[in-house]
Amino acid sequence: MKYIPRLIETELKKASRGFSAVILTGPRRAGKTTLLRKLFPAAEYYLLEDPDIISRLRADPRSFLEEVRCPAILDEIQNVPELLGYVRTRIDRSPDKKGLWFLTGSQEAPLMRGVTESLAGRAALFNLMPLSQQETPKVTLLKGGFPEVLARPSAGSIWFRSYVQTYLERDVRSVSAIRDLATFRRFLSLVVSRCGQILNRTDLAAPLGVSVPTISEWLSILEITGQIILVPPFFENFGKRLIKSPKLYFVDSGLVCHLLGIESERMLNQSPFLGPIFEGFVAAEIIKRQTGTGKLKALYYFRDQQGLEVDFIVPAGDQQLLFIEAKASRTVTPTMAKPLERLAGTNTQYTIAKYLVHRESKENFPTTALKSGVKALSVDKLASIIK
Repeated sequence: MKYIPRLIETELKKASRGFSAVILTGPRRAGKTTLLRKLFPAAEYYLLEDPDIISRLRADPRSFLEEVRCPAILDEIQNVPELLGYVRTRIDRSPDKKGLWFLTGSQEAPLMRGVTESLAGRAALFNLMPLSQQETPKVTLLKGGFPEVLARPSAGSIWFRSYVQTYLERDVRSVSAIRDLATFRRFLSLVVSRCGQILNRTDLAAPLGVSVPTISEWLSILEITGQIILVPPFFENFGKRLIKSPKLYFVDSGLVCHLLGIESERMLNQSPFLGPIFEGFVAAEIIKRQTGTGKLKALYYFRDQQGLEVDFIVPAGDQQLLFIEAKASRTVTPTMAKPLERLAGTNTQYTIAKYLVHRESKENFPTTALKSGVKALSVDKLASIIK
């Protein structure tokens, strides 16, 4: 597949002119290496995954880095995080030179700690997720946004199967000393069936026969390695008693469909998971837009103990909020907008814009009129409202 320009390119180029190091994190195979090699073709490339290279680095990191000619791309730096201290030493020799080091990693949290400890003030940190619909219309609910799946859709099932196996053997084991990968695989299948639900760790622990702290640790692994999104409840109470647990979604809808055994559009349309999968797709598209334009992730949901729920709340500037309901239906009705109207009616301090995001249709059907300023928007136009 021809290279697809990424939304984050402008921010990366800008950072390379202002920082000595640029660090790009994100899920494995999201396109981090391809992006950096495309943007900075003069940079020398080093893949830090080969066991022999890792062994050599750990034995004598100073000698390795002395041989590196900058600018340089160090790929999968989480495998040898001790290198970060030596990179800092090289940076400090020429503090006025920018764009020397480009580092990638599949584990955001450990790298964040490394940056705080070793590269504070010297590195700009970014997160790259799989492709978004704004970047290419090839991204769909069924296929997701991983570049290799979009390049060869017919081999998508094989690719996802290999991806899960690689993920379990490399990322999971490198983050935590999990011996029983079979149970973790069952955990992964169980979590995907809870997509779109409010997180209940006890509910996950019981069928697996493990403790709640173990579930918390395993969820942390999924989050660190960029597989799930935990959407917290909105911090303002609108005069309500709120649910305080986050909602859980996966970053890539294609991976969700694979894990659920959904192999075709027909199976997807008939699946009881269609609604949650679409919700997760919308959540991921919002965050892709935010991180791709250099913004912080800022996504919340609302639910009170009386059952009033709005899928997503997105801050949009000073005292401004977007209320978003995600509906997998291609037919929009006024009833769908009622939660948006009810919650907005309790607001006294924010300027609210209300949107009902639905699946795009192949036909240009007229949209049913919605009340109280609620606008219907197909998901392929979602990026236009996320500033």
